[in-house]
Amino acid sequence: MSTSITASMLYNLVECPHRLSLDLHEGPAKKDPQSKFVQLLWEKGTAFEKEVIQGLTIPFTDLSGESTEARESLTLEAITRGDDLIYAGRIKAGNLLGEPDLLRRQVDGYVAGDIKSGAGEEGATDVTEGKPKKHYAVQLALYTEILERLQVSSGRYPFVWDVHGAEVTYDLDAPQGPRSPESLWQVYESCLKEAMNIVSKDGLTSPALSGTCKLCHWHSLCLASLRESNDLTLIPELGRSRRDAMLGHCQTVGELAGIDITNLINGKKTAIPGIGPDTLRKFQARARLQTYANAKPYIKKPVYLPVERVELFFDIEVDPMRDICYLHGFVERHNQDSATERYVPFLAESPLLQEEERAFAEAWEYVQTNQPCAIYYYSKYERTWWRKLRERYPHVAEEDQIEAMFDPNKSVDLYYDSVLPCTEWPTCDHSIKTLASYLGFKWRDTSPSGAESIEWYNRWVESGDPSVRQRILDYNEDDCVATRVLLDGIRALTVDKSHPVL
Repeated sequence: MSTSITASMLYNLVECPHRLSLDLHEGPAKKDPQSKFVQLLWEKGTAFEKEVIQGLTIPFTDLSGESTEARESLTLEAITRGDDLIYAGRIKAGNLLGEPDLLRRQVDGYVAGDIKSGAGEEGATDVTEGKPKKHYAVQLALYTEILERLQVSSGRYPFVWDVHGAEVTYDLDAPQGPRSPESLWQVYESCLKEAMNIVSKDGLTSPALSGTCKLCHWHSLCLASLRESNDLTLIPELGRSRRDAMLGHCQTVGELAGIDITNLINGKKTAIPGIGPDTLRKFQARARLQTYANAKPYIKKPVYLPVERVELFFDIEVDPMRDICYLHGFVERHNQDSATERYVPFLAESPLLQEEERAFAEAWEYVQTNQPCAIYYYSKYERTWWRKLRERYPHVAEEDQIEAMFDPNKSVDLYYDSVLPCTEWPTCDHSIKTLASYLGFKWRDTSPSGAESIEWYNRWVESGDPSVRQRILDYNEDDCVATRVLLDGIRALTVDKSHPVL
C-alpha cells in the first residue's frame, strides 16, 4: 500500500527534510519523549480552532464528528451540493491526501483554508508588511492541487484564519519578492517532489544542526549522529545549505580546520557558492576552536562593556500564546562583586492585562531607582518587548525614556553587541545556555528552556500550584545569573587574532 503525501508531511519537510525521513522510516522507539511545550502547542491549537468554529455566525457543514473513513465521501457530497462552507473535510486525489480545516465555495469552485493559532504571516513590522509562511503555504498548496485534480478549484488563492482574527490570502502563483522570484507554488512543487523521493527512499537525507532541533523528537538521535560524523553544521551559523555547498571541498569540522582555504579564495569570492571569504575564514576559525586541543575562546576585536557601580542583569519571560510578558527578572550586582547579588522579580500573578501592566510599571520604576547603572541582557527580545509594552501602556513610560534605557552606551545586548561580532567560542552554538554552561554555570532545573517555561506558566495559571510558580522564578533567576557569568567570562577573555596551528 503506497504512502499518501499529506500536508503535515510537507510542513515537517520545510522544517527539516531529515525529520520527515525519520518519521517515515525509523523506529519510533528511538524518539525522544515529546516536549511538554510541544504538547501544549497542539492543545492550544486545537482549542483555538474549536473557539473559532464555535464563534462562526454563518452556516457551515460540520464533518468533525464523522469517522475518518466517512469524511472523504461526505466532503465530496458537500462539494457536489455546493455547500458554502465545509469544516473538517477530507479530500484525496492520487497520492495526495488533505484535511483542510475549511473549504469555502466561491463563484466558480472551492478554495481551502486553515485555522492557525499563530500569525498568518511572518516578518511584519510597523513599517513593512509580512510575508507568507512557507510551512503554511505548502500545506495550502497541497489542498489546492487536490481541488484542481478534482476539478472543483476556484484558483490558487487559499487562506489562513490566524490568531489575530485576520484572514490572510496566500497568492500561490505570485513571486515571493525581488530577491525571491520563485512563487510559493514552485516552492510547493519542489517540496512535493522531495517528499515523494523520501517516501520511496529514492532521496537520501541527513541531519543538520539548527535552531529548531531542540524541540524535535529526533533531537538526541540526530545530535549523536552529527557528533559521530563530526558534521559541519556543528559549527555555529553554518547550517544545512552551507554545509551541502561545502561538501565538495571538505566533509567534516576537522577537515575544515586543517585545509588551506586560500586555495578556495579568489578576491572577494570563494569557490563555494553563497560563502564569501570573510565568512569562510570565520567558519574555519570556529572549526579550529572545536578541533584543536586546549583551544580557548578569545576576543577578535574590542568589545564595549560599560562599567558602573550598579549592574542589572535582565531577562523576561513571555507567553506568546497569550501574548503576555508575565515576568521581568533582574539580578542586581554592586561593584562587580558577586557576593552582593540579589534577585528582583516582577511577576504578573495572572494572565490579565492589568497584571501585565502592573509588573511592567514596577519593573520600570525599579530600573529608574537604580540609575545610573549598566544593563546587560541577551538578544533583542527584552528591548523588543519593552517597546511593545510601552505602546500598550503609554502612561507607564515615554518612548524616549525607553530608548534612553536601551542606549548602547549603558545597556548591552551581550549576544548581538558582544558575542557575535567580538568573540569566538569552541561551542556548537551561541545560546546563553551553551556559553554559560561552557563557563561552568549550572541551571537548577533539570530541563531549563524558554519553551518549557511557557508550559510551566500555563500549568501555574491553570492550577495555582506554588511549586510551579517558584520553578518559574528559579529558572528566570538562573537565566539572569547566567548573563552575569557570561559577562564576567567575556571580560576575562584575551585578545587573540591568531589561531592554533597543527
